[in-house]
Amino acid sequence: MSSFVSPSAAVKGIIADHVLIFGPSTVGEGTFIGSYCVLGFPVRKKLVELIKKTIKASSLSIDFEAFDVNNEGVKIGFDCIIRNNTTIYERVEIEDKVETGHQVFIREDTKIGSETRIGTGTIIDGNVTIGRNCNIQSMAYLPPKTVLRDNVFIGPCMTVTNDKYPFSGVLEGVTIEDEAIIGAGTILISGVTVGKRAVIGAGAVVVKDVPPDMVFGGLPAKKMTTRALYDEKQLKYRKKI
Repeated sequence: MSSFVSPSAAVKGIIADHVLIFGPSTVGEGTFIGSYCVLGFPVRKKLVELIKKTIKASSLSIDFEAFDVNNEGVKIGFDCIIRNNTTIYERVEIEDKVETGHQVFIREDTKIGSETRIGTGTIIDGNVTIGRNCNIQSMAYLPPKTVLRDNVFIGPCMTVTNDKYPFSGVLEGVTIEDEAIIGAGTILISGVTVGKRAVIGAGAVVVKDVPPDMVFGGLPAKKMTTRALYDEKQLKYRKKI
């Protein structure tokens, strides 16, 4: 595989080898794009149409130029780090100083705020809004209609759902408000809101809204304590180190 950069792209950052950049994508100054990354992968509808045209033409290959036709590209700000094997679909907007781990997958119509970090193997499955200075650990899953406000922490292997009765086709997003902390392995059920500065313990299954400044945990998640007491315990713990 060789690199391909669309003639309509405006790239001011640093690009490693074997990178594909489609459409009028923009990459800001100081941004690094690692090896085998794809920026502007076509949305499903366009890809299906392209496959049909290729089959009709009795061809067994699709060139990079074909992916570039009618591609809407991506927008990536300055001083970002996009690590190897990350795939970003067209119509994604990423602000400044965002970092991804390796093999991150970001689908279309997603917006990511500045200084957010996204861990290795995370899947952001399209139409997701992520605020500024969020910390998303490895292997998290965020489906369409998920909203993260600013300064949210997401533990590894956290899963958000968006359909209470699969496959109902009725999708309800999960909202995680500012400064909330979501523990490792937590599952958030479709439609819930985790309030500002709330904490969800590791492995919990959240089936109802969590009020601001409260700590929930368990199966299903229930009130355990307050954020103030949580912060107090965290401070004491940190002093031991």
